[in-house]
Amino acid sequence: MTTTPAALYRVVSLAEMVTWTFLVAAMIARYGFGYEGGLFFAAGLSHGIVFLVYGLTSIVVGLTLRWPVGRILVACVLALPPWATFPFDRWLEKRGYLEGEWRLDDSGDPRDARILDRFLRWWLRRPLVFFLTIVITMAVVITTLLSIGPPTEWGSN
Repeated sequence: MTTTPAALYRVVSLAEMVTWTFLVAAMIARYGFGYEGGLFFAAGLSHGIVFLVYGLTSIVVGLTLRWPVGRILVACVLALPPWATFPFDRWLEKRGYLEGEWRLDDSGDPRDARILDRFLRWWLRRPLVFFLTIVITMAVVITTLLSIGPPTEWGSN
């Protein structure tokens, strides 16, 4: 785990913004200049992976820092427009919404007794299990999405 939820969120939000840049450049190369090499697939796949990681990171950081559900949803939705995640990270930081440590132990807060909070603490105390769960889940999701085909073809049959 990174040292703080803020550090993880910052890295992933920046990575999401960078992969958007690569995807937009690949789209320009493909649709603007007719380039058909593997650049588009690589950019799309890398962005798709980081997009999913950003959504999961937003949820885990939001739950850890006890964000309201609306703030977690806004964070996830802001992965859709290009380059919105990092400015949102800056906004969260300026308002102090990224302050706090990983909640690994029961603090005595009544909310710590909730099943979701107990599960989150269990998961965060086991970084290897946490990482492997994410990797396996991502592999299943990405494999499923790739077998369905590009989003532009979903529902076109």
